[in-house]
Amino acid sequence: MGVIARDGEHEVEIQRSRFRCVVARVEDLDAARAVIARVRKEGPDATHHCTALRIGDPEDGGQVARSNDDGEPAGTAGAPMLEVLTRRDLTDVVAVVSRWFGGTKLGAGGLIRAYSGVLAETLDVVGRLRRVRYHEMMLSVPHDRAGRLENDLRNSPYLLREVDYGADVTLTVAVADIAPFEDWLAEHSGGNVEAVYTGPCDLYQP
Repeated sequence: MGVIARDGEHEVEIQRSRFRCVVARVEDLDAARAVIARVRKEGPDATHHCTALRIGDPEDGGQVARSNDDGEPAGTAGAPMLEVLTRRDLTDVVAVVSRWFGGTKLGAGGLIRAYSGVLAETLDVVGRLRRVRYHEMMLSVPHDRAGRLENDLRNSPYLLREVDYGADVTLTVAVADIAPFEDWLAEHSGGNVEAVYTGPCDLYQP
């Protein structure tokens, strides 16, 4: 699945109505609600603040998807916005489109095009990253051997995420497949270092 590369906003004017879209990456519903509340506070004079969000991953037990038309005719704002997020396979994102009515009614079709269009343009502006699931492995290595293994990891296909210095040196590595990594580790450590699986981790990549 994908996530937005950064938070951002974008504004368009359609038949004298202003549409300003704000998108933000969020981890849960509380964070999404905070974004929506902030946008409402920043634009108290807006006629509508329509929203759509997708949070979570079906592989982790489900995904939350919600939308709100905030007073626009049913199905003309929040639902088209949610459809844009769904078509782009984005998650952990909330979108708020604020409208300042300019005096000209757009009709149902015009509203659908306006709300979905400004969101699509905003997503193009902020960019997209892939959320890739990895396995996190932890290695504990004596200080006298850690430097060489750390250097080998930095020059390997594996992703060295953290290096912690304590009684031993703890290296945290993200790998796509565990078995090939264990073979690589045995070769580069003489079979003297064991990798402990600590769980899944998500990395964001272009």
